[in-house]
Amino acid sequence: MTIVVIDYGMGNLRSVSKALAHVAGEERVVVTADPAVVAAADRVVFPGQGAMPDCMGELDARGLRDAVLSAARSKPFLGICVGEQMLFEHSDEGDVPALGVFAGNVRRFPDEKMVLPTGERLKVPHMGWNEVVQMPHVLWRGIADRSRFYFVHSYFVEPADPALATGFCEYGVPFTCAVGRDNIFAVQFHPEKSARDGLQLLKNFVEWHP
Repeated sequence: MTIVVIDYGMGNLRSVSKALAHVAGEERVVVTADPAVVAAADRVVFPGQGAMPDCMGELDARGLRDAVLSAARSKPFLGICVGEQMLFEHSDEGDVPALGVFAGNVRRFPDEKMVLPTGERLKVPHMGWNEVVQMPHVLWRGIADRSRFYFVHSYFVEPADPALATGFCEYGVPFTCAVGRDNIFAVQFHPEKSARDGLQLLKNFVEWHP
């Protein structure tokens, strides 16, 4: 089995691929920018970090849009961070259209809500460890509810269909931090930086048969 990590110049590729290789046993983990290799893969991981306009621009410049959309229709598919956000229709960051796999938008943390009851202001980006409240999904297997994962982001997804949400977090406001439907699971946090529970999620993905 081949697990492909898509390289469009914007992801935390080394950490993601190393974490996958750690849990994948004998399975091959390949980092690639070649649409043909993505098309031939058994499983696809779509990471990302940075600004949404840059990510969408690089994806198109490298001719990877169709390969990503095809993989999202047909293979076990894991989106990470901006790789989750890009699956939605539109982002407030740069006012750009995204891939439209899921209905919904990407919103910035509202400045007026970034205040604790003590009056202390919360910083944006949301950076560090935070609890994730799980909704039932096989990729949470072996991970306790409210386990902590590592986040770095200023924007979050707002699905049009609430049933799409598979995980929630709170940072000034409650927000969706994981989504799943059919063969797709995507998370706002970084499992590759989230210690044992992050590795467990990646292992679950490697073993997943949606």
